[in-house]
Amino acid sequence: MDFVHALIGLLKQWYWIPILFVYLGVIITILTENRDPEKTVAWVLVIVFLPILGLVVYYIFGQKFKKERSFRRKNSYEHQRLLASWKRIKPLMDENMEVLAARIGPLSRVFEFLYKEHISSVTLRNRVKLLINGEEKFPALLSALRGARHHIHLEYYIFEQDDIGTEILAILKQKVTEGVQIRLIIDDFGSSSFKKTVDMFRREGVEMLRFLPVNFTSLADSNYRNHRKVAIIDGDTAFVGGINISDRYNNNGKYPLYWRDTSVKIEGFAVNVLQIWFWMDWLFANGPMFDLGEGYLNSSDKEYGDMAVTFAYSDPGSKAAYNMEAMLLAISQAKKSLKLCTPYFIPSDQLTTALQLAASSGVEVELMMPAKGDSFVVQHASFSFLKPLLERGVKVYLYQKGFIHAKTISIDGQMAFIGTVNLDTRSFYINFEISAIVQDEQLCQRLDTQFSLDREQSVLLTLEGWKHRPVITRGFDSLCRLLAPLL
Repeated sequence: MDFVHALIGLLKQWYWIPILFVYLGVIITILTENRDPEKTVAWVLVIVFLPILGLVVYYIFGQKFKKERSFRRKNSYEHQRLLASWKRIKPLMDENMEVLAARIGPLSRVFEFLYKEHISSVTLRNRVKLLINGEEKFPALLSALRGARHHIHLEYYIFEQDDIGTEILAILKQKVTEGVQIRLIIDDFGSSSFKKTVDMFRREGVEMLRFLPVNFTSLADSNYRNHRKVAIIDGDTAFVGGINISDRYNNNGKYPLYWRDTSVKIEGFAVNVLQIWFWMDWLFANGPMFDLGEGYLNSSDKEYGDMAVTFAYSDPGSKAAYNMEAMLLAISQAKKSLKLCTPYFIPSDQLTTALQLAASSGVEVELMMPAKGDSFVVQHASFSFLKPLLERGVKVYLYQKGFIHAKTISIDGQMAFIGTVNLDTRSFYINFEISAIVQDEQLCQRLDTQFSLDREQSVLLTLEGWKHRPVITRGFDSLCRLLAPLL
C-alpha cells in the first residue's frame, strides 16, 4: 500500500516528464515529415497551445496518409499490368497529342503532362454535355441508369437517401433483377446514413463499399475523404462534376437556398479512363476483385464526337498534387481569359502567384465565389486571400443568388476544367479528387455564357471598397487565415 502511495506521489510530482517526451516526439515527427512550412508551423502551434487536445486533434486530422502505400504494395501486380498497357498505347497517344497541339497549341501541354505522369490517357472522339444544377444532371443520370444493360458503377462523396437518392436506389435494385452488375462506393463520412444499411443493400444484390470507414482504429485516416462524384454506365457513358446525390442540388423548392453547380455527361473513349480509376478505387476500398474485361472497356468504332478529354486525379498518397499542377500549367498558358468558379478559396502560394502573373500579363482573370459560404471560418479565411489578387487586377465576384458550389475553370474559351476540386488546400492535398479536362470551343462557350449569367447575380469587388471594410471584419479574416493550412 505504501508503494502505491509512493508511486502516486511520484507521478503527481513528475507527470510532466512523460508528457514532455510525448510532445517532443510528436513535434519531431511533424518536423521530419518535411511538410509545407506553413502547415508545419500551424500544427506545432496547435500542439503547444492546446495541451492534450492538440495531440488528439493531430492524431485525428494531422497525420500523413498511410494506407496508400499498403494498397500499392498489395495491388502491385494489377499496377504492373496497367503500366504495360500504358506502354502499348504510346504510339496512339503520340498521334492524339499531335492533333491536340494543332488545335490548341501550348494548352495541349496539360494533356501531355497528365499522360506522362500516368494519370490519364489522351482521348479524342468523345461527346461532352454541360449540365447545370441538379435540374439538368438528375434527369440525364436517371435516364442513363434506366438504360443500363451490363453494369453501373457509382462513386459519390454524398449519397443521401432522400427523394432523388431513393429513386436511384430503386433503379439499382430493379437493375439487379435484370442481371446488371451494380457497384457503389460511398464515402463513409459524407454518406454516413448508409452505415447501418450497407449489409441490407448487399443482400439485395447492390455491391456497396464504405470508403475509408470512420471508426476508432481508423481515426488517423479519417481526415482523408473521397470527394469524387462519378457515375459510369455500361462503359460508354459517365457523369463527373460537383453534384452529389442529394435533393439539395435540385432547386425545386424543397430547400430555400438556391444551389448553383455544374457537372458533365461524357460519352466515348474517355470513359475508359474513369473505369480504370473506379476499378482502382474499388480495390483500394477492399472490394472483391473483378476483371476489366469485355463489357467494361469501350472498344467500339462508334463515333461519339471529336472532343478531347483527359482527367486529373489526385489523392493524399499521390506523388504530387496533380490537380493543382494541371491547373497551374493551364493558367500559365492562358493568353486571353481565365474564368474560375469555386465555393472555397484557400489557395496555395503557387496558385495565388499564377493568378497574379496571368492578370499582370494582360489575361482577363475572373474569380467567382459565394458571397455567403456554408462554413463561417472557411469563408472568412477565403476573404483574407483576395486583397493581393485585387491589387494585381483580378476581378473577384461574390455570388449572391444562393450558394455557388461549381468547381470550374475556363481557359481562353478553348479548354475547361469541370470536376470536384475546390481551389483550396484540402482539395489539392488531402481529399481524393477528380477534374474532367475538356477541349471544345462550343462547350467552353456555354460554360462562359453560364459564367456571364452568374455574374449578373453577383457583386464585383473593388480594391478600394475591400480595403475599407471594418477593421473588426478584416481582423477576423486574418485570424481565420491562421487556420488555413489546417482547413
